[in-house]
Amino acid sequence: MRLVAIGGGTGLSTLLRGLKEKVGKEVEDLSAVVTVADSGGSTGRLRKIYNVPAPGDIRNCIAALSESEDVIRELFQFRFKGGELDGHAFGNLFLVALTEITGSFMQAINIASQILRTRGEIIPATVESVQLCGVFSDGKVVCGEEEITEYGKIDSVKLQKVWIEPKEAKAPIDAVAKIESADMIIFGPGSLYTSIIPNLLIEDIREAVLRSPAIRVFVVNAMTQPGETDGYTAYEHIKVFREYTGIDRLDAVVVNTRMPSDQVLRRYLEQKQEPVIPDIARIAKEGIEVYAEDLIGEKEDFVRHDSYRLADLVVEIRRRYGVFS
Repeated sequence: MRLVAIGGGTGLSTLLRGLKEKVGKEVEDLSAVVTVADSGGSTGRLRKIYNVPAPGDIRNCIAALSESEDVIRELFQFRFKGGELDGHAFGNLFLVALTEITGSFMQAINIASQILRTRGEIIPATVESVQLCGVFSDGKVVCGEEEITEYGKIDSVKLQKVWIEPKEAKAPIDAVAKIESADMIIFGPGSLYTSIIPNLLIEDIREAVLRSPAIRVFVVNAMTQPGETDGYTAYEHIKVFREYTGIDRLDAVVVNTRMPSDQVLRRYLEQKQEPVIPDIARIAKEGIEVYAEDLIGEKEDFVRHDSYRLADLVVEIRRRYGVFS
């Protein structure tokens, strides 16, 4: 199976961590198309100085697919504390340095992937320095992924629309080719407006998905996100995705049915996040096959999809659609 995962944030790297174990078995070729619109933390500071695409989500995906020794992986994810380097991840600095040396963000990713021996290819949605912008219910226009997330936490506002600037940003030819030749394309899990949709706002990516005969699978986030998806059910995630991207055909949707523990749930509710309601019947009425499973694990008090359970389910979905190529 030739598989392409599209997204960003912690959701995509969580999925890739599980799929890595399938490479060479059920998965013949694994690629990740990753958003580069992040503007926060180490990534945001480096973007302002060097005018490069956001390296943070790329770094996380490289680490997730890495087969290198633990110390190398930990080095890539290491964050400095104190001084001018405070908060910077070593991997971000490494990718920016390689981009400056080679003159190519793509080449920097490829070299880093070789060093960390990744079991799959990581491709940025664009190599241009793009910015995510959004307009809220109070009419406020906010640019920057982190800024959108922070502004969305205000009680009285809700995100209504997002777009990227420049709107004419192009995708790497490698990303288009991988999508067009894929057997399966997975969207998510991840923040709907700031991790998944930004990739499809790039016309080349969206058109490649529409041309591809691949099975299309959407993995719904386990929790809502303040100011973005407050009160959204699983169906509403799908509805917004289809409206924004024009990708009407989804073959399968994956939803989590497990509730977090009371202790973890209370902490999320304090942050105005709640479990996404798996309204399976509404999705099924759209002619979409629904896979409702116990998919989350709880580590370090965070609600995350279990990498290996999710990867197993992806393989099961592929089998339902035919024999592996």
